[in-house]
Order: sequence, then structure tokens, then C-alpha cells
Amino acid sequence: MSGTEEGCAMTLAQRLRADMIEAMRQREDGRLRLSVLRLALAAVRNAEIAQGGAALDDAGVLAILQREARQRQDALEGIRGRDRPEAERQLHEELAVLAGYLPEPLPPEALEAAVRAAVAESGASGPADLGRVMAVVLPRVRGRADGAAVSALVRRLLSGG
Repeated sequence: MSGTEEGCAMTLAQRLRADMIEAMRQREDGRLRLSVLRLALAAVRNAEIAQGGAALDDAGVLAILQREARQRQDALEGIRGRDRPEAERQLHEELAVLAGYLPEPLPPEALEAAVRAAVAESGASGPADLGRVMAVVLPRVRGRADGAAVSALVRRLLSGG
């Protein structure tokens, strides 16, 4: 956090803007970082416009940053093995910039513990209760675990694994 805060924490959008301004000041050194921050802030602005101009809260901004990171991860998977080391390196660097704004991912043990607790809490007894368990666990791990990974773990635990 910077010294410009006056006793209150910066929102995620404010932090992105402040970091973008800092990247502009760094000129050549911050080019990639500046580009990623500009694209992320543009996505935030587009989402704000789409919802009538109201500013997004941190959860909304976080969801957009996660979507941006997922897009880069998907692109990275698409170019792997295609002899494009420069594009691969750039995507890795962009992901590193975005990772600085995302919460730490849950370790596998913590995710499994959260899913087991949700299974117990929801009273699930089999694969048919997948939706009930997901409704309990997703709000707890949102932003810190991939939904597909959570779903796969819930399925495995509900089917006796």
C-alpha cells in the first residue's frame, strides 16, 4: 500500500490505477506491465458501463482480473508446443503481472478440507447432491480455487473417492 492512503485501504481498482500511473512514469521499464494494467482497467470500465456506470466493488474487479488471467492461461495452453517461445514468454509475464492482484490460490489440502466441510454441512450423500455441495463451497473458495477443480473434487468425494 502506498503512503497516499489516508487511513483507509485502497480499493482494487484504485490500486490498479495507481500502479498504471507508476508504470507510465517508469516509461520503458514498465511497458509490458503498463499494457496489462491498461487492458485490465479497460475491462473494468467496460463492465462498469455494462452495469449502468456504477463502480464495481473489489469482488467485481477481482472477477474481471481472474477472467483476464484465465484468458491468458488459455492462450498459453493453445500455443504450447508450437515453437512460439516469444509469445509464450510474454503470456507468462502478463500472467505474473495479473497474479500480483489475485489472492493466493488455496493449497490442495485446504481446498479438500473446505469441500469435505461443505459435504458434511450440506448433508450430501451421493453424486446427485453435487449442486447442493457446490452452492455451499463456491462462496467460500471463490477467487482462490478454480471452479472446475472444485467440481472435480466434489464429484470424486461424493462418488466415494
